[in-house]
Amino acid sequence: MQYLAAVLLLIVSTLTLSWTKTIDTHPHLRPIKINKSHTNPNELEPDYWFDNAQQYLREKLQRQNNLNNKKAKNIILFLGDGMSIHTVTAARSYIRDASEQLAFEKFPYVGLSKTFCVDKQVPDSASTATGYLSGVKGNYGTIGVNGQVTRFDCELGQDESLHTQSIAKWAQDAGKWTGLVTTARVTHASPAGVYAHTANREWENDAKIFNDSCDPIKNVDIARQLVEWSVGQELRVIMGGGRRNFLNETVNDETDLPGQRSDGRNLIEEWQLLKQQQNKRAAYVSNKNDLNELDLANTDYLMGLFTSSHCPYHGDLERENLKETVPSLSEMTEKALELLQRSEEGYFLFVEGAKIDMAHHDTRARRSLEETEEFNKAVEVALKMTSEDETLIVVTSDHSHTMTINGYASRQSDILGLSDEMADDGLPYTILSYANGPGYDKTFSAKKGRKDLSDKDFTDPKRKYMATVPLESETHGSDDVGIFALGPFAHYFSGNYVQTNLPMLMARAAQIGPFA
Repeated sequence: MQYLAAVLLLIVSTLTLSWTKTIDTHPHLRPIKINKSHTNPNELEPDYWFDNAQQYLREKLQRQNNLNNKKAKNIILFLGDGMSIHTVTAARSYIRDASEQLAFEKFPYVGLSKTFCVDKQVPDSASTATGYLSGVKGNYGTIGVNGQVTRFDCELGQDESLHTQSIAKWAQDAGKWTGLVTTARVTHASPAGVYAHTANREWENDAKIFNDSCDPIKNVDIARQLVEWSVGQELRVIMGGGRRNFLNETVNDETDLPGQRSDGRNLIEEWQLLKQQQNKRAAYVSNKNDLNELDLANTDYLMGLFTSSHCPYHGDLERENLKETVPSLSEMTEKALELLQRSEEGYFLFVEGAKIDMAHHDTRARRSLEETEEFNKAVEVALKMTSEDETLIVVTSDHSHTMTINGYASRQSDILGLSDEMADDGLPYTILSYANGPGYDKTFSAKKGRKDLSDKDFTDPKRKYMATVPLESETHGSDDVGIFALGPFAHYFSGNYVQTNLPMLMARAAQIGPFA
């Protein structure tokens, strides 16, 4: 009996120690009373989860037995700039519920890509564009050139033997129509990866090159490359912002904002004249109304530049009464597909939700999630307008950001609000926060320490979220990003691999480029 009592005492002591250790490790794990009015009652029953798993298994088995190995006629690459895994998760909670899925999360094949560039652990949108569009990793700040070209190298940047070829060129060589849609300037880092080759992503116009003490004649700026060089010339769709890079500084655009070129050229007029000389049916539009009135059945080339610089944030289209003048990402995507679908040989379309990234740099989490929601709508538009049987759709990101999701908020908590718990300093903290960025000033006071956020308005889209390290602009992150695929050869996109595999896999599906 004494032996049995000792054993029981040891067991009880071990369990007590274990529980104490758990509480010490997770001191915030206090019981939360379930609010059934905010909870799916089915989630309280084990059968709900078993049925969910059974349905998932049925779908997997059906896919496994019916792999789509047909040649992809069309390819659509959706790029959520800066759309980290955390961003996808937070957007899911913002739009619907943590248990729900965005349109592209329902795609049957999911993978991860490694985003580093040749010279840095954490990349930028220029070097990654080279990777996921041409299959070659480059250096930070460079576009469409291999790793031998470092940033600002005026000489090597224009060496054609060091240029990489994008999947847009492979598609054009195969007779497919190509296009790009972005909410950034069409000469910005990500869309420029479709057609440009440069040692510096900032060289969007000739004045920028001159300011960096390089020759703007030998170093052709990105806007000129779009109008003059072969891949840019053959883009059937060009839509986004950035009029200022096509106009001289003495010329004002449709909204009375000046251009930034210093060579006296009007590249918009030159693009129109070139198409006229080539007897091609082309149209330039500068606002949403003109885009909607355009006869796309009789338009073979479309350039839409809707703003002087980047397009407005999606939420601001309504907040600032811009819905009638600037089209949304989903609206531009729909128009692009209407035109490209007339191609008998198929098409390649690049669609970028650029301002997910820009909002993160400002630590404005609400704006970033609003942008992700609109990006998801653009994917939904493509799903409605295409067939899985012949169109490969790939959704991914170029790099991550430092935003994270803090514990341990209840399921009912607003993802953009404060956590249910208090920190050890007795003050509340936001569920979303950043490792660095301008939100630091909204978090800490030099004299008083951490600020009390309990009375702050988190419905304000300009609200900057908590950040640990003070920086003027929040940085990218180096963690892997998601890849979601649907359509012919989509099963090739599962696994964890370098970002440069993406264009190769897409080319294999369409049998173009290196796999023609």
